Amino acid sequence: MTKYKLYVLVNADHSADGTCTPRSLVVNDREYEIDRVRDRRRSASTAVGGKGVKYTIDVCGQTTNLYDEENGRWFVEAKKYGGAVS
Repeated sequence: MTKYKLYVLVNADHSADGTCTPRSLVVNDREYEIDRVRDRRRSASTAVGGKGVKYTIDVCGQTTNLYDEENGRWFVEAKKYGGAVS
């Protein structure tokens, strides 16, 4: 298994105090609701490179990391198994 950076479309709520809460993400034209935001902090992705605000999220019963590069782009640390991607 290897990880790679997969850019995704994110729907998020922005509050008056400047906080951002991601609500769903779109991968390969499929929208997935974010069940829970477990944590948010400034961090770098040591697995795939890149930095920004890291959101540890639950999607479809799985925990993963979602990054806001703060330039309008978001990515997840996607996993590749042999030739398959998940």
